[in-house]
Amino acid sequence: MHRTARVALRVTAGQRRRCFGLLRSAGDVWACVLEVNAWRRRRRDVPLSGYQELCRELATSGPGTFGELDSVGARSVLRRFSDAWFAAAKRRSAGDVSARFPRRRRGLVPVRWYHGTFTLDGLRVRIPTAKGSAPLWVRLAREVPYPVEQVRSVTLLCVGGRLFLDVTAEVPVAVYPPGEQPDPACVAGVDLGIIHPYAVAGPDGEALLVSGRAIRAEHRMHLADTKARRRGVARRAPKPGEKGSRRWRQYRRRARLVEGRHRRRVCQAQHEAARTVVSWAVRQRVGVLHVGDPRGVLDLSAGRRHNLRLRQWQIGRLIQILVDKATLAGISVRLVDERGTSSTCPACRRRVPKPRGRTLSCPHCAFSGHRDLVAAASIATRVPGGGSTTLAAVVLPEVVTHRRAGRHLPGAGRSRRDPRRPPRAARGSVGPRRPAPPGGESLAPKARIHNAHRKPGER
Repeated sequence: MHRTARVALRVTAGQRRRCFGLLRSAGDVWACVLEVNAWRRRRRDVPLSGYQELCRELATSGPGTFGELDSVGARSVLRRFSDAWFAAAKRRSAGDVSARFPRRRRGLVPVRWYHGTFTLDGLRVRIPTAKGSAPLWVRLAREVPYPVEQVRSVTLLCVGGRLFLDVTAEVPVAVYPPGEQPDPACVAGVDLGIIHPYAVAGPDGEALLVSGRAIRAEHRMHLADTKARRRGVARRAPKPGEKGSRRWRQYRRRARLVEGRHRRRVCQAQHEAARTVVSWAVRQRVGVLHVGDPRGVLDLSAGRRHNLRLRQWQIGRLIQILVDKATLAGISVRLVDERGTSSTCPACRRRVPKPRGRTLSCPHCAFSGHRDLVAAASIATRVPGGGSTTLAAVVLPEVVTHRRAGRHLPGAGRSRRDPRRPPRAARGSVGPRRPAPPGGESLAPKARIHNAHRKPGER
């Protein structure tokens, strides 16, 4: 199985200039392919989309056409273009009219080099360059988490104005001692959500709840911070067609850095949540995870604010991260239909009104339980591709393990306060408390006792 780790680069000014030159040269390769296909469309010719025919066109351009970018890096760009083209063609042939072929120019395009073309020596990596160029050695910010002999490729890319190197390695599936490996007959259900990214119900009454409130708070605070920053620079923003000032460029650079940091924080929290689920499944010897697939809600328009919440949920990423980590641990993941699992009573199988909180209460049979765990228990009984009918008996959880995702996020530690949150006085607080008088009496008015004329025990 292949896994990828993203490692930041520590480069000098000259190394940074050369790395960005490689990314811009890759963007030139992408733009050249778009230009060639535009000419062919005007002549009513078949566009170039296959990887081999694109490589033949690249060979006719000759060496040195794209600066320090070597042929291996240029071919990785052509591979990316060809994959995007055929993926769009497959979606359009399936009836998806919203799929678009790659026709947009890109300034910076990631470049990939495969095993045997680069050199990895501890914290130093030699990035291949074109023939006649000086060797480019860069330093990594941390050790690569894989052995050198398992590394298969490295990808240079820019995220939020920072340079990173994606290191892909071939990692073997985990091996367990006899009697401790995951049991294929042991099935657990996983319900995806926003407040709880993963709610897992096991077969023996065991359950796991992973709280994602810190992730939701990170999204909210980042949105408020972005709005405040935009309001602050709205007056001095350049007019349409006007060249921006140095101060405006610094603002844009700061915005890109903040966006990149926000994405990294959320991604790390999602990985922590998925790792918690897989570790729990390994301890319970769960061999199969039935995951409810709620991606159908993305096609429904629910208003501007709720649509933003659904996009910030990142359902596809949560599923993919869980699949990668579970496959590495030897656990199978199957997607099932989750429709009706959070609104159907598992005891009497009747429809239940949507609760305002996290507790599902049935008005027909007086059943009560955690809404997400009830959904996960129902998902565990469903068959992939079998529709939304639950035929088997639902095993409700009895022992629940609570975990948090995103302890590294601001405000999620002991302080419980995000530094981006305004001071308490600015949020309408009454201000600091007044000191007590020397005698110890309170400055508050005395309470009125309406029944002071009655004796104790009288009514």
